[in-house]
Amino acid sequence: MNAVQKMEHWADAHHPQWIDFLRVVLGLFIFYKGVLFISNTDALLETMKNADLQFVNLGLAHFVAFAHLVGGILIAMGLVTRFAIAFQIPILLGAVLFVNINQGFLSVSNNLEFETSILVLVLLIVFLIFGSGKFSVDHWMKKHPNG
Repeated sequence: MNAVQKMEHWADAHHPQWIDFLRVVLGLFIFYKGVLFISNTDALLETMKNADLQFVNLGLAHFVAFAHLVGGILIAMGLVTRFAIAFQIPILLGAVLFVNINQGFLSVSNNLEFETSILVLVLLIVFLIFGSGKFSVDHWMKKHPNG
């Protein structure tokens, strides 16, 4: 049994039911942020410009919005959850380390974006370890391999 299989086995054995609800809420929140980024791309570009990310701002903004839209839906459904999370973690690391760190903790001006980014990053890491759970498309596909 390799390390990934051991991690999956441990997570399946120690997976509380309520965490599936948290996964759905996290996915919907990430999807919501994707919708916000698409509806207000200029604000996203301005945030990235303030963080000295001058290179490829427009392409990066579209990637972030698309990854949040698709990844949020996949995480909420529990479909290829770890794969979807693998695309979200670098985005959230960028948000924490480069974009929101300039605002600092508990700053009134950023509406708790830094703290929210840290919370979402921690939850993504939790679901990277625990996986999608029993109330997910991944679990259903594992139990019904022929459809």
